[in-house]
Amino acid sequence: MKDVPHYGRLKDVNTTNMADAIRLGCLTMQRVFNRDDNDSIFMVSRARPDPELSMSAIYDGHLPGRHLNALLNAEAATGVSLDEEAIQKHRRAAFYAYSGPVRLPMGRPRVGGDLVNLAGHDLREGFHALYALVKYRKDEEAVRIAEESIAAVFEFWNPDDGWNLQRMEGGLGINIMDKSENFSRTLPRAIGSLVKYYQATGYDPALELANVFKDKLLADHYLPDGAYSIERLGTHGHSIACDLSSLAQLADLTNDKALMDRVRAFYDKGMWDLRDEIGWVVEKTGQSRIDRPDYGEGNSTGDLVETALILGRSGHPEYFEDVERMLRCHLLPSQLRDVSFIESQPNPHNVDGRREVAERITGGWGFPAPYGHEPLELDGMDAVLFHMDIVGGVVGSLCDAYRAATRYDEAGGHHVDLLFDHETDAITVDSNYTHDALTVTLKKRGPLRIRIPSWVPRDAITVEGVGQPKRYDGSYLVVADHPAKVPITLQYDLAASEILLRHRTRKIRVTLRGDSVVAMDNYGADLTYFPALDG
Repeated sequence: MKDVPHYGRLKDVNTTNMADAIRLGCLTMQRVFNRDDNDSIFMVSRARPDPELSMSAIYDGHLPGRHLNALLNAEAATGVSLDEEAIQKHRRAAFYAYSGPVRLPMGRPRVGGDLVNLAGHDLREGFHALYALVKYRKDEEAVRIAEESIAAVFEFWNPDDGWNLQRMEGGLGINIMDKSENFSRTLPRAIGSLVKYYQATGYDPALELANVFKDKLLADHYLPDGAYSIERLGTHGHSIACDLSSLAQLADLTNDKALMDRVRAFYDKGMWDLRDEIGWVVEKTGQSRIDRPDYGEGNSTGDLVETALILGRSGHPEYFEDVERMLRCHLLPSQLRDVSFIESQPNPHNVDGRREVAERITGGWGFPAPYGHEPLELDGMDAVLFHMDIVGGVVGSLCDAYRAATRYDEAGGHHVDLLFDHETDAITVDSNYTHDALTVTLKKRGPLRIRIPSWVPRDAITVEGVGQPKRYDGSYLVVADHPAKVPITLQYDLAASEILLRHRTRKIRVTLRGDSVVAMDNYGADLTYFPALDG
């Protein structure tokens, strides 16, 4: 096996630290404006060959929402400092997308063109922009646009007939880009962002529209048996994953147990046709992609994380362990941090998309394999890409995970669900992945529950600082009442184990330390994240 460079390795940011990853992703989203196109947002970032940022017109209705959702969430969740000028550029881009012939997020076919392209796929992103501006900036213009947009969907679309093509295409000259796509890839992706808008505003039509999409999605696409089929759900891994997280958000909001059971059924069964044990999700499934068995998409893993967090909070803590492994083994390592492999190219015409590409896309996410940035078997038409919508999607998901690491509930109880370094005004957690032991220190007295991974034998844990006998309740060490400023220390080994990722044409061995990767098969690939396994 050849000696390959580990460009994906971390240099100055800790891969176990979600706040660092969020901060770096936020920097990326604030420096990808196209100065040659009125500060619209670049979509495609090609790292090699021929590094370039491109496509700022087609995705007018898509990118501002991904970024505003992520940036404003990150500011609230982690306190990251944002460039307000960049936020205003995203806001202008979002509102521009709604300025076409109907109040829906639209795009141009090219730079200099008119807003005539509509993709139901982008409704999710549009509402992500509007809800974030309303929740975090009290933006009254965003409220007006959101209410008019919801009304426009009810006016021009219904679940039996779809879009009114005569009025939209014939009367308004709108080109509906995804009218022939599987429904699950289009409008129902917006269920989650409509839920967020409703939570931020209490606006009933938002929840009504989310339920209309949900009813059609469950009737025709996500069946009770939890099985996956291309005919019902299409081939796009991210649309399937974000449908699932959207349904989970709606079930969580409405306390709908039957809907949550439907989400859990697909997570436990159908999703395994698209994912592996560390949360990698195939970008597109089906026979056409069998020759690219390791080509994934980062924000699909992000949506799995969001779904599993909700399932964990709904009474199934085993899903927190899945989140921990997805974060440590795949999502955090796959962030672009080392850009030394990106070679600058001549730029005789001073095109903005060719300026400082490596610096501008540092912190991005893209289409990773489990082992690295460059999946094997790229066919010559493909490049190493870090799409800017994926950056927004992953950062938004990491914000959810960051918030969920610990919880302080309404009854004054503390919960440690993810074993990362974490600090809030209620608790401090020093992780045993970065310290000699897992240490939890309360800032407010109260009951405490600390999740214990399933691979840790209970009799192998040494607990110090608890003035009472150890008690376990399922997955948790439980302390009925614990004072502030008295550390509890848990000492246990991060056990070595090996798992096998069964991809479509190969098996990938992974050696773990606890829920983190020590080494992984890479079959001689370049731009890898981890040391290669021997043999």
